[in-house]
Amino acid sequence: MAKAPRSPGPPPPSEAARLAEALIFCAPAPLSEADLAARLPPGTEIRAVLAEIADAYAPRGITLARVAGGYAFRTAPDLAPALRGGVPEARKLSRAALETLAIVAYHQPVTRAEIEEIRGVTTSKGSLDLLLETGWVRLRGRRRTPGRPVTYGTTPAFLDHFGLDAVSDLPGLDELKGLGLIEGRLPAGFRVPQPGAAGLDEDPLAPGDAAAD
Repeated sequence: MAKAPRSPGPPPPSEAARLAEALIFCAPAPLSEADLAARLPPGTEIRAVLAEIADAYAPRGITLARVAGGYAFRTAPDLAPALRGGVPEARKLSRAALETLAIVAYHQPVTRAEIEEIRGVTTSKGSLDLLLETGWVRLRGRRRTPGRPVTYGTTPAFLDHFGLDAVSDLPGLDELKGLGLIEGRLPAGFRVPQPGAAGLDEDPLAPGDAAAD
């Protein structure tokens, strides 16, 4: 009795896709298109290769994600609830640190005095030091005002941790309401700034200038 013909499987990946897959898998941080172009054969269509990899991984437990301006493999979002129980609980930030992180993310570049003005309370050095230690916040530069205070901003590690490609992907007021993070009646004039919309009235830090205010 003749055997039924096997249905053809998916086509084998191209050599460029195999190499890009290996580069992304081994990289300690998300790789940008420029990073990949520098390692792949000249003339490679980077976006076509990325699309090929994304399609191959789409139905699997690991997917290709764009985060922090680059590409990395991440757990499929629909599997997250099943995996939470086996992941060690991350160090929790204090409420003060969380508020400070949110202000830095939405108002960057921002100085310590500006953070305190927005929060309405004094910001302890410990909160900012903790955020600097986590790698989610960095010293950006110095404000072009008297005293030249240091400005703070978020890092690629912050974007990577929260699954964001850019600061502009942070949720706005309507999204925060939809997520249930803002409830009830809001005070008159309350607003959530457009992420990354703050003016860049700052100068970059000089080499070796790492002193926080």
